[in-house]
Amino acid sequence: MTEKEPTGALSVIGAGAWGTALAIHAARIGHDVTLWAYEQEVVASIEQRRTNDAFLPGFTLPPNVRATGDLADAVAASPVVLSVVPSHVVRTIWEQAAPALAPDAIVVSASKGIEEDSVKAMHTVIGEAVPGLGADRFACLSGPSFAKEVAADKPTAIVVASTEPTATRVQRLLSGPTFRVYTTHDVVGTEMGGALKNVMAIAVGASDGLGLGANARAGLITRGLAEITRAAVAAGADPLTLAGLAGVGDLVLTCTGDLSRNRGVGKALGEGRTREEIVDGMRMVAEGIKTTRSAHQLGARLGVEMPITAHVHAMLYEGLPAREAVARLMARSLKAENEFVRP
Repeated sequence: MTEKEPTGALSVIGAGAWGTALAIHAARIGHDVTLWAYEQEVVASIEQRRTNDAFLPGFTLPPNVRATGDLADAVAASPVVLSVVPSHVVRTIWEQAAPALAPDAIVVSASKGIEEDSVKAMHTVIGEAVPGLGADRFACLSGPSFAKEVAADKPTAIVVASTEPTATRVQRLLSGPTFRVYTTHDVVGTEMGGALKNVMAIAVGASDGLGLGANARAGLITRGLAEITRAAVAAGADPLTLAGLAGVGDLVLTCTGDLSRNRGVGKALGEGRTREEIVDGMRMVAEGIKTTRSAHQLGARLGVEMPITAHVHAMLYEGLPAREAVARLMARSLKAENEFVRP
Protein backbone atom coordinates (compact mmCIF):
# COMPACT_ATOMS: atom_id res chain seq x y z
CA MET A 1 0.00 0.00 0.00
CA THR A 2 1.08 3.59 -0.65
CA GLU A 3 2.68 5.23 2.36
CA LYS A 4 -0.02 6.65 4.60
CA GLU A 5 -0.44 10.26 5.64
CA PRO A 6 0.12 10.75 9.38
CA THR A 7 -3.07 10.60 11.43
CA GLY A 8 -4.43 13.82 12.85
CA ALA A 9 -7.53 15.99 12.99
CA LEU A 10 -10.22 15.60 10.34
CA SER A 11 -13.73 17.05 10.16
CA VAL A 12 -16.88 15.70 8.52
CA ILE A 13 -19.67 18.14 7.74
CA GLY A 14 -22.93 16.23 7.59
CA ALA A 15 -24.01 13.35 9.82
CA GLY A 16 -26.28 11.49 7.47
CA ALA A 17 -25.54 7.84 6.76
CA TRP A 18 -22.58 8.53 4.46
CA GLY A 19 -21.04 11.23 6.61
CA THR A 20 -21.35 9.07 9.70
CA ALA A 21 -19.83 6.08 7.92
CA LEU A 22 -16.87 8.18 6.76
CA ALA A 23 -16.41 9.49 10.30
CA ILE A 24 -16.39 5.92 11.65
CA HIS A 25 -13.87 4.85 9.02
CA ALA A 26 -11.57 7.84 9.57
CA ALA A 27 -11.62 7.31 13.33
CA ARG A 28 -11.01 3.60 12.89
CA ILE A 29 -7.75 4.27 11.03
CA GLY A 30 -6.57 6.69 13.71
CA HIS A 31 -7.84 10.20 12.96
CA ASP A 32 -9.45 12.44 15.55
CA VAL A 33 -12.76 13.26 13.91
CA THR A 34 -15.14 16.17 14.47
CA LEU A 35 -18.57 15.32 13.05
CA TRP A 36 -21.03 18.16 12.48
CA ALA A 37 -24.76 17.41 12.51
CA TYR A 38 -27.57 19.82 11.74
CA GLU A 39 -29.97 17.94 13.99
CA GLN A 40 -29.33 18.49 17.70
CA GLU A 41 -30.85 15.10 18.51
CA VAL A 42 -28.16 13.47 16.36
CA VAL A 43 -25.42 15.34 18.23
CA ALA A 44 -26.92 14.23 21.54
CA SER A 45 -27.28 10.63 20.38
CA ILE A 46 -23.65 10.42 19.32
CA GLU A 47 -22.27 12.16 22.39
CA GLN A 48 -24.43 10.28 24.89
CA ARG A 49 -24.84 6.83 23.33
CA ARG A 50 -22.15 6.76 20.59
CA THR A 51 -24.80 5.94 17.99
CA ASN A 52 -26.56 7.79 15.17
CA ASP A 53 -29.93 6.15 15.51
CA ALA A 54 -31.58 8.55 13.07
CA PHE A 55 -29.40 7.93 10.02
CA LEU A 56 -27.07 4.96 10.62
CA PRO A 57 -28.50 2.78 13.37
CA GLY A 58 -26.71 -0.32 14.56
CA PHE A 59 -23.16 1.08 14.57
CA THR A 60 -21.09 2.35 17.48
CA LEU A 61 -19.00 5.44 16.79
CA PRO A 62 -15.41 5.22 18.09
CA PRO A 63 -14.45 7.41 21.06
CA ASN A 64 -12.26 9.58 18.82
CA VAL A 65 -15.35 10.93 17.03
CA ARG A 66 -16.62 14.17 18.56
CA ALA A 67 -20.07 15.39 17.54
CA THR A 68 -20.99 19.07 17.41
CA GLY A 69 -23.80 21.27 16.20
CA ASP A 70 -21.48 24.27 15.84
CA LEU A 71 -20.57 24.54 12.15
CA ALA A 72 -17.75 27.05 12.63
CA ASP A 73 -16.23 24.91 15.37
CA ALA A 74 -16.30 21.84 13.16
CA VAL A 75 -14.77 23.57 10.14
CA ALA A 76 -12.04 25.30 12.13
CA ALA A 77 -11.06 22.11 13.92
CA SER A 78 -9.19 20.43 11.06
CA PRO A 79 -6.89 20.99 8.08
CA VAL A 80 -9.01 18.58 6.00
CA VAL A 81 -12.80 18.93 5.92
CA LEU A 82 -15.10 16.38 4.27
CA SER A 83 -18.30 17.93 2.92
CA VAL A 84 -21.05 15.29 3.11
CA VAL A 85 -24.31 17.23 3.06
CA PRO A 86 -27.07 16.84 0.44
CA SER A 87 -26.22 18.66 -2.77
CA HIS A 88 -29.18 21.05 -2.53
CA VAL A 89 -27.83 22.60 0.71
CA VAL A 90 -24.11 22.60 -0.15
CA ARG A 91 -24.02 26.26 -1.16
CA THR A 92 -25.87 27.43 1.96
CA ILE A 93 -23.74 25.35 4.32
CA TRP A 94 -20.46 26.50 2.79
CA GLU A 95 -21.45 30.15 2.68
CA GLN A 96 -21.95 29.85 6.44
CA ALA A 97 -18.82 27.76 7.02
CA ALA A 98 -16.37 29.68 4.80
CA PRO A 99 -15.28 32.32 7.34
CA ALA A 100 -14.12 29.62 9.76
CA LEU A 101 -12.15 27.60 7.22
CA ALA A 102 -8.38 27.75 7.67
CA PRO A 103 -6.55 29.51 4.79
CA ASP A 104 -4.76 26.32 3.72
CA ALA A 105 -7.47 23.77 4.56
CA ILE A 106 -8.56 21.20 1.98
CA VAL A 107 -12.26 20.62 1.28
CA VAL A 108 -13.15 17.08 0.15
CA SER A 109 -16.63 16.90 -1.37
CA ALA A 110 -18.48 13.61 -0.97
CA SER A 111 -21.88 14.99 -2.04
CA LYS A 112 -23.26 13.40 -5.19
CA GLY A 113 -25.54 15.75 -7.05
CA ILE A 114 -25.99 18.82 -9.25
CA GLU A 115 -27.25 22.11 -7.87
CA GLU A 116 -30.82 22.88 -8.86
CA ASP A 117 -31.54 25.81 -11.19
CA SER A 118 -27.86 26.71 -11.70
CA VAL A 119 -27.08 23.07 -12.72
CA LYS A 120 -23.58 23.58 -11.36
CA ALA A 121 -21.35 20.77 -10.12
CA MET A 122 -20.24 20.67 -6.50
CA HIS A 123 -16.72 21.92 -7.22
CA THR A 124 -18.18 25.08 -8.74
CA VAL A 125 -20.75 25.54 -5.98
CA ILE A 126 -18.18 25.17 -3.19
CA GLY A 127 -15.67 27.29 -5.09
CA GLU A 128 -18.20 30.13 -5.32
CA ALA A 129 -19.23 29.76 -1.67
CA VAL A 130 -15.65 29.74 -0.33
CA PRO A 131 -13.68 32.73 -1.68
CA GLY A 132 -10.11 31.89 -2.55
CA LEU A 133 -10.58 28.12 -2.58
CA GLY A 134 -8.37 27.05 -5.49
CA ALA A 135 -8.30 23.73 -7.32
CA ASP A 136 -5.36 22.65 -5.18
CA ARG A 137 -7.53 22.84 -2.05
CA PHE A 138 -10.54 20.97 -3.42
CA ALA A 139 -11.04 17.24 -3.93
CA CYS A 140 -13.99 15.05 -4.88
CA LEU A 141 -14.52 11.63 -3.28
CA SER A 142 -16.75 9.19 -5.15
CA GLY A 143 -17.20 5.58 -6.17
CA PRO A 144 -19.21 2.47 -5.20
CA SER A 145 -19.64 2.77 -1.45
CA PHE A 146 -22.75 1.99 0.54
CA ALA A 147 -22.53 3.67 3.94
CA LYS A 148 -23.54 0.59 5.92
CA GLU A 149 -20.83 -1.53 4.33
CA VAL A 150 -18.13 1.07 4.99
CA ALA A 151 -19.29 1.38 8.60
CA ALA A 152 -19.20 -2.42 8.87
CA ASP A 153 -15.56 -2.41 7.71
CA LYS A 154 -16.27 -4.32 4.50
CA PRO A 155 -13.81 -3.95 1.59
CA THR A 156 -14.46 -0.83 -0.47
CA ALA A 157 -12.65 0.79 -3.43
CA ILE A 158 -13.20 4.47 -4.08
CA VAL A 159 -11.59 7.33 -6.01
CA VAL A 160 -10.46 10.85 -5.10
CA ALA A 161 -10.19 13.52 -7.82
CA SER A 162 -8.00 16.59 -7.50
CA THR A 163 -4.78 18.18 -8.64
CA GLU A 164 -1.47 16.89 -7.33
CA PRO A 165 -0.28 16.66 -4.64
CA THR A 166 -3.75 17.09 -3.12
CA ALA A 167 -5.17 13.89 -4.61
CA THR A 168 -2.31 11.81 -3.24
CA ARG A 169 -2.52 13.50 0.15
CA VAL A 170 -6.24 12.68 0.49
CA GLN A 171 -5.59 9.16 -0.79
CA ARG A 172 -3.03 8.56 1.93
CA LEU A 173 -5.19 10.24 4.54
CA LEU A 174 -8.24 8.04 3.96
CA SER A 175 -6.82 4.70 2.81
CA GLY A 176 -7.02 1.82 5.24
CA PRO A 177 -6.96 -1.99 5.35
CA THR A 178 -10.52 -2.25 3.98
CA PHE A 179 -10.81 1.13 2.24
CA ARG A 180 -8.69 1.46 -0.89
CA VAL A 181 -8.51 4.92 -2.43
CA TYR A 182 -7.40 5.50 -6.05
CA THR A 183 -6.56 8.91 -7.53
CA THR A 184 -7.56 10.78 -10.67
CA HIS A 185 -7.21 14.35 -11.90
CA ASP A 186 -10.67 14.34 -13.55
CA VAL A 187 -12.90 16.22 -11.11
CA VAL A 188 -15.63 16.83 -13.72
CA GLY A 189 -15.95 13.19 -14.73
CA THR A 190 -15.85 11.98 -11.14
CA GLU A 191 -18.61 14.37 -10.07
CA MET A 192 -20.77 13.70 -13.12
CA GLY A 193 -20.57 9.96 -12.64
CA GLY A 194 -21.51 10.24 -8.99
CA ALA A 195 -24.48 12.49 -9.67
CA LEU A 196 -26.02 10.97 -12.79
CA LYS A 197 -25.83 7.35 -11.66
CA ASN A 198 -28.61 8.15 -9.18
CA VAL A 199 -30.95 9.04 -12.05
CA MET A 200 -30.16 5.77 -13.78
CA ALA A 201 -30.76 3.86 -10.55
CA ILE A 202 -34.29 5.25 -10.45
CA ALA A 203 -34.83 4.01 -14.02
CA VAL A 204 -33.51 0.55 -13.19
CA GLY A 205 -35.57 0.44 -10.02
CA ALA A 206 -38.71 1.27 -12.00
CA SER A 207 -37.94 -1.57 -14.39
CA ASP A 208 -37.47 -3.94 -11.47
CA GLY A 209 -40.66 -2.66 -9.85
CA LEU A 210 -42.50 -3.58 -13.04
CA GLY A 211 -40.92 -7.04 -13.00
CA LEU A 212 -39.31 -6.59 -16.42
CA GLY A 213 -36.38 -8.89 -15.74
CA ALA A 214 -32.62 -9.08 -15.97
CA ASN A 215 -32.37 -8.26 -19.69
CA ALA A 216 -34.09 -4.92 -19.16
CA ARG A 217 -31.93 -4.19 -16.12
CA ALA A 218 -28.70 -4.87 -18.01
CA GLY A 219 -29.84 -2.82 -20.98
CA LEU A 220 -30.73 0.18 -18.82
CA ILE A 221 -27.44 0.06 -16.94
CA THR A 222 -25.43 -0.11 -20.16
CA ARG A 223 -27.35 2.59 -21.97
CA GLY A 224 -27.37 4.61 -18.77
CA LEU A 225 -23.59 4.51 -18.77
CA ALA A 226 -23.62 5.70 -22.40
CA GLU A 227 -25.88 8.60 -21.44
CA ILE A 228 -23.74 9.57 -18.44
CA THR A 229 -20.62 9.43 -20.58
CA ARG A 230 -22.13 11.63 -23.30
CA ALA A 231 -23.06 14.30 -20.79
CA ALA A 232 -19.77 14.09 -18.90
CA VAL A 233 -17.67 14.35 -22.07
CA ALA A 234 -19.71 17.37 -23.19
CA ALA A 235 -18.95 18.97 -19.82
CA GLY A 236 -15.21 18.37 -20.27
CA ALA A 237 -14.62 14.96 -18.67
CA ASP A 238 -12.26 12.20 -19.76
CA PRO A 239 -14.47 9.32 -21.01
CA LEU A 240 -12.12 6.80 -19.35
CA THR A 241 -13.19 8.14 -15.96
CA LEU A 242 -16.68 6.81 -16.59
CA ALA A 243 -15.25 3.34 -17.20
CA GLY A 244 -13.81 3.39 -13.67
CA LEU A 245 -14.98 3.45 -10.07
CA ALA A 246 -16.74 6.82 -10.30
CA GLY A 247 -18.62 5.71 -13.41
CA VAL A 248 -19.49 2.09 -14.05
CA GLY A 249 -18.50 1.03 -10.53
CA ASP A 250 -20.89 3.39 -8.75
CA LEU A 251 -23.54 2.89 -11.43
CA VAL A 252 -23.66 -0.90 -11.04
CA LEU A 253 -23.75 -0.67 -7.25
CA THR A 254 -26.53 1.91 -7.12
CA CYS A 255 -28.62 0.22 -9.81
CA THR A 256 -28.46 -3.28 -8.35
CA GLY A 257 -27.80 -3.03 -4.60
CA ASP A 258 -30.68 -3.47 -2.17
CA LEU A 259 -29.25 -0.67 0.01
CA SER A 260 -29.71 1.87 -2.80
CA ARG A 261 -32.29 4.50 -1.86
CA ASN A 262 -32.52 5.70 -5.48
CA ARG A 263 -33.21 2.21 -6.76
CA GLY A 264 -35.88 2.01 -4.05
CA VAL A 265 -37.48 5.19 -5.36
CA GLY A 266 -37.60 3.68 -8.84
CA LYS A 267 -39.13 0.44 -7.58
CA ALA A 268 -41.85 2.42 -5.86
CA LEU A 269 -42.55 4.30 -9.12
CA GLY A 270 -42.75 0.98 -10.95
CA GLU A 271 -45.23 -0.27 -8.39
CA GLY A 272 -47.46 2.75 -9.04
CA ARG A 273 -46.62 5.18 -6.24
CA THR A 274 -46.24 8.90 -6.93
CA ARG A 275 -43.19 11.05 -6.16
CA GLU A 276 -45.09 12.80 -3.38
CA GLU A 277 -46.02 9.51 -1.74
CA ILE A 278 -42.45 8.27 -1.97
CA VAL A 279 -40.90 11.44 -0.53
CA ASP A 280 -43.42 11.56 2.32
CA GLY A 281 -42.29 8.10 3.40
CA MET A 282 -38.57 8.88 3.46
CA ARG A 283 -36.37 10.43 6.14
CA MET A 284 -33.03 10.13 4.33
CA VAL A 285 -32.43 11.93 1.04
CA ALA A 286 -32.48 10.08 -2.26
CA GLU A 287 -30.31 12.47 -4.27
CA GLY A 288 -31.63 11.21 -7.59
CA ILE A 289 -35.05 12.82 -7.13
CA LYS A 290 -33.65 16.36 -7.22
CA THR A 291 -30.73 15.45 -9.48
CA THR A 292 -33.18 14.25 -12.16
CA ARG A 293 -34.48 17.80 -12.56
CA SER A 294 -30.97 19.24 -12.66
CA ALA A 295 -29.72 16.58 -15.07
CA HIS A 296 -32.68 17.16 -17.37
CA GLN A 297 -31.83 20.89 -17.48
CA LEU A 298 -28.12 20.16 -17.88
CA GLY A 299 -28.69 17.92 -20.89
CA ALA A 300 -30.62 20.72 -22.60
CA ARG A 301 -27.87 23.27 -21.85
CA LEU A 302 -25.15 20.96 -23.11
CA GLY A 303 -27.14 19.99 -26.20
CA VAL A 304 -26.82 16.32 -25.25
CA GLU A 305 -29.54 13.74 -25.82
CA MET A 306 -30.42 12.09 -22.49
CA PRO A 307 -33.50 9.92 -23.14
CA ILE A 308 -33.39 7.85 -19.94
CA THR A 309 -33.07 11.01 -17.85
CA ALA A 310 -35.94 12.59 -19.77
CA HIS A 311 -38.22 9.65 -19.06
CA VAL A 312 -37.26 9.45 -15.38
CA HIS A 313 -38.08 13.18 -15.21
CA ALA A 314 -41.44 12.50 -16.81
CA MET A 315 -42.18 9.74 -14.28
CA LEU A 316 -41.22 11.89 -11.29
CA TYR A 317 -42.53 15.30 -12.32
CA GLU A 318 -45.08 14.81 -15.11
CA GLY A 319 -47.00 11.78 -13.86
CA LEU A 320 -45.93 9.47 -16.68
CA PRO A 321 -46.63 5.84 -15.67
CA ALA A 322 -43.49 3.71 -15.49
CA ARG A 323 -44.79 1.16 -17.99
CA GLU A 324 -45.49 3.90 -20.51
CA ALA A 325 -41.99 5.32 -19.99
CA VAL A 326 -40.48 1.93 -20.83
CA ALA A 327 -42.65 1.60 -23.92
CA ARG A 328 -41.57 5.03 -25.17
CA LEU A 329 -37.89 4.28 -24.59
CA MET A 330 -38.16 1.03 -26.54
CA ALA A 331 -39.99 2.77 -29.41
CA ARG A 332 -37.30 5.40 -29.99
CA SER A 333 -35.63 5.57 -33.41
CA LEU A 334 -32.83 3.07 -33.90
CA LYS A 335 -29.23 4.13 -33.25
CA ALA A 336 -25.64 2.99 -33.72
CA GLU A 337 -24.23 1.95 -30.34
CA ASN A 338 -20.67 3.14 -30.97
CA GLU A 339 -21.74 6.79 -30.92
CA PHE A 340 -22.38 6.68 -27.18
CA VAL A 341 -19.54 8.95 -26.01
CA ARG A 342 -20.12 11.71 -28.52
CA PRO A 343 -21.77 14.89 -27.24
